[in-house]
Amino acid sequence: MQFSILKNNTNFTSNMICILEIFDKINEPKSLQYITQINKNDILNFIKNKKISSHLGSCILVQNFTHPQNAILTVGCGKSKNINIDKYQKIIQAIIKYIKLIKYEKIILFLSSLNISNLNIYWKIRQTIEIIQTELYTLNNFKKHTKIPKIYLNEVLFYIPYRNEIKQAQLAIQHGQSIALGVKIAKDLSNTPPNICDPYYLSHQSYKLQDTNSKKILIEIIDQQEMQKIGMHAYLSVSQGSKKAPYIAVIKYHGSNKPNENPIVLIGKGLTFDSGGISLKPSRKMDEMKYDMCGAGAVLGTMHAVLKLNLNLNIIGILACCENMPDAFACRPGDIVQTLSGKTVEILNTDAEGRLVLCDVLSYVKKFNPQLVIDIATLTGACVVALGHHYTGLMSNCDKLCQKILDASKITYDLVWRLPLHKKFAYQLKSKFADISNVNGNDGGAITAGCFLQEFAEEYRWAHLDIAGTAWTSGKNNSATGRPVALLTQFLIDHMNQKFDEDLNAK
Repeated sequence: MQFSILKNNTNFTSNMICILEIFDKINEPKSLQYITQINKNDILNFIKNKKISSHLGSCILVQNFTHPQNAILTVGCGKSKNINIDKYQKIIQAIIKYIKLIKYEKIILFLSSLNISNLNIYWKIRQTIEIIQTELYTLNNFKKHTKIPKIYLNEVLFYIPYRNEIKQAQLAIQHGQSIALGVKIAKDLSNTPPNICDPYYLSHQSYKLQDTNSKKILIEIIDQQEMQKIGMHAYLSVSQGSKKAPYIAVIKYHGSNKPNENPIVLIGKGLTFDSGGISLKPSRKMDEMKYDMCGAGAVLGTMHAVLKLNLNLNIIGILACCENMPDAFACRPGDIVQTLSGKTVEILNTDAEGRLVLCDVLSYVKKFNPQLVIDIATLTGACVVALGHHYTGLMSNCDKLCQKILDASKITYDLVWRLPLHKKFAYQLKSKFADISNVNGNDGGAITAGCFLQEFAEEYRWAHLDIAGTAWTSGKNNSATGRPVALLTQFLIDHMNQKFDEDLNAK
């Protein structure tokens, strides 16, 4: 899909369709002022003679012009003063769903007509690109016969009437396309069945980053023998019931103009299938446990976006890949394992396996002397109970880091909600026989999981994103969402811009 900027008044060309906003009690769409007079008269005459609905998301195709191969699509936008982020998204979604059904190759969007308080053209273009790519997303790799309707749309033009907005618009296209690429990679991986996307497959997908011949990328794969050697026994306890060996992919991106700058570390939980182990999950919706690797998928997608954006940062992405299965060699409730940190963990529930994987990785990344660490994991069903499927759970030992993540959430509308980490929750993890237990019962499950991880992240600034409720949609048409690739990439963009501002102030 190509995204372009249009600067001059619009004259229709072959296979082009203009999108006109229709607001309640406004007779003439504002965007008509940007259309050449000959086409404008035709449109006005049609609007006067026909009943065009302003109902939110309603679309009507108009084809009665001098050149019938061209058209306009009117889209209902409700009341002009009531446009908010949710309504904006519904308007763009309605447009694309309609365009998929008709044979037009180009559309022109007049986004300046859709005013949202405190949100500029950069935000609108970014959101529009991400919505379009989401609406057009399909994965049909595993079907022998499938009727895929042809989508003719191949170019979206954004009309920018004001010169001072052009640079913002160009930047928005660059950022939006890079993030959309990362989201697609994360979704494709997460939607791949677990008999194909096993720990080896997932970890070795990181090598595709080197296909760009970029000298900024270095890949290292840690195998089972190396994990055993360095003492990652908590991690290994999760995979010991599976025939699939565990792997860790370490992706090093050297993008900073200061080679010795401490890296930002992103850790993605990559359980390519989670049966629960001996603490076996119910069979209902167990097929969706292929999505337990969405954290790793999001980290890999983010690294692709980072590389495409050429960010001036040093970043390490880690894919912690393994499979949790029951068999004679599987770990048992009551087992005690020693973590890489030296602390011991009593495993009371083998289905609380993600934290056993992450705790060893959190200890491992200390060797990189990170400036901050963010782990991303489909960690707890308790987080879904607490926040549903709209908000990702956020926990951290650093208020400033939390605020930066929340700021990125506001820009991307990839919603995040902070949960408390208090020592009273940590008390619930006390064990009679080990330093700590991996579960506490049913009370505050998302928070106690965060408290468990915090035990292994005390030496650096750290945040935990529990994406159990936001990583995929459930049901018959279940699919990965690609969250939180947009959030993470925006966080990194903001971090880079802040670093640039600090460097300027220091001079």
